[in-house]
Amino acid sequence: MADTTEGGARPALILGAVSVACFLAGPLLSTADLVPPMAGFVLFALGGLLAVLTFVIALVIAARRGFTVAGPAFVLGLLVTGTFAVIAMPGRDVPRINDITTDTANPPQFIVAGTIPANQGRDMRYPGPTFADQQRAFYTDLAGLPLDMPPDAAFQKVLAAARQMPDWEVIRSDQATHTLEGVATSKWFHFKDDFVIEVRPDGTGSLVQMRSKSRDGRSDLGANAARIRKFFGKLQS
Repeated sequence: MADTTEGGARPALILGAVSVACFLAGPLLSTADLVPPMAGFVLFALGGLLAVLTFVIALVIAARRGFTVAGPAFVLGLLVTGTFAVIAMPGRDVPRINDITTDTANPPQFIVAGTIPANQGRDMRYPGPTFADQQRAFYTDLAGLPLDMPPDAAFQKVLAAARQMPDWEVIRSDQATHTLEGVATSKWFHFKDDFVIEVRPDGTGSLVQMRSKSRDGRSDLGANAARIRKFFGKLQS
């Protein structure tokens, strides 16, 4: 039986084990609220990068010493690299923006969200044309949702639907202005995003406009647009 310590196989195997540990620990620790979401995500990403390095090293060892020697490290590197690629794939083509709205000309404005301690010092205003141009280019389907009912009834429908959304917390409900604000927490990593929804008069009916903004990261990997689509889908159903 070949000695798996030869030809650098043992260091490669150790590197592979470290990649697995980081890859799993990142989401588990942050989801358990033991580390901040971004710290958990960085640890997760580090695990993915180390796995790629493990895979490459294992390929070199396999070419020089044979697959039997490189096998364990190769398998670890391949498994984590493949999983990392599948998870990252949906976000590869989205723009590097983290504030999405169905109305880029007159986006809903945050009121209560700006008073949350986690948002102290953050500019909660919509970034403007730079984000709007990218959003229109990549998220061509996002627009206000018309409802065939007056604003008062439409707002009650929106509020009821928002309270049924998993991992959403409504922090402001204003019947007079037909506006609500809330915080959405991601299932993994527990990233928190702020959202605001306005029901506006539209002829004899109403038009629902929504905005969702990430607290962490320059890119949201498409999460905010997906949130808006999911909520509008719930309203339509």
